[in-house]
Amino acid sequence: MRVLIVDDDPLITSALKMILEVDKIDVVGIGHDGSEAIQLFETLKPDILLMDIRMTKMSGLDAAKTILAPHPDAKILLLTTFSDDEYIIQALKYGVKGYLIKQDYSSIVPALNAVSKSQTVFGTEIIAKIPGLLHTEQPDPQASFNYEDYGLTDKDYQLISLVADGLSNKEISIQMFLSEGTIRNYLSTILDKLNLRDRTHLAIFYLTAKNASCI
Repeated sequence: MRVLIVDDDPLITSALKMILEVDKIDVVGIGHDGSEAIQLFETLKPDILLMDIRMTKMSGLDAAKTILAPHPDAKILLLTTFSDDEYIIQALKYGVKGYLIKQDYSSIVPALNAVSKSQTVFGTEIIAKIPGLLHTEQPDPQASFNYEDYGLTDKDYQLISLVADGLSNKEISIQMFLSEGTIRNYLSTILDKLNLRDRTHLAIFYLTAKNASCI
């Protein structure tokens, strides 16, 4: 695995390099701002870009947006001390593969391994925020989330929105007047339709799709 590290703090980049190399991960380059991230990504073609968000000259989010425009399959993992809602929403919109809080250093290598397999990774602190982020002030959420474009039915949409609200299968079954077994089957079918792994990724998909239509 070839990883490019970008952070404006030399102490952080040195520490990250050491952590990764202990696990036999090849650190192919180090940058210190968003503009360097773009240049180094194009030059080095890393498997994964591990990048901070708040940096001088150009932020990691702006760099991610610039890189992902021509390279939508680029694997970018954001590592930051900030879990601001707006950063999370923008990261999801742009298509980054993960968002971790810096203090959780033990999760970095497992996250990189997951991202290398094209999985998305969000720290527990970020996942906990997702249901709240889904409640943007929109009078008609279906108007901004064209669920039919994804081959979803009205019932599918209702179930997805309830999952995104953080409801359990039992709570959803009560609201939809269906058995828990039926809810599990519906959920499994929806995950297959969207090629998603679990209900957390379903909520992330919903947030991304809904907010992307508002750009």
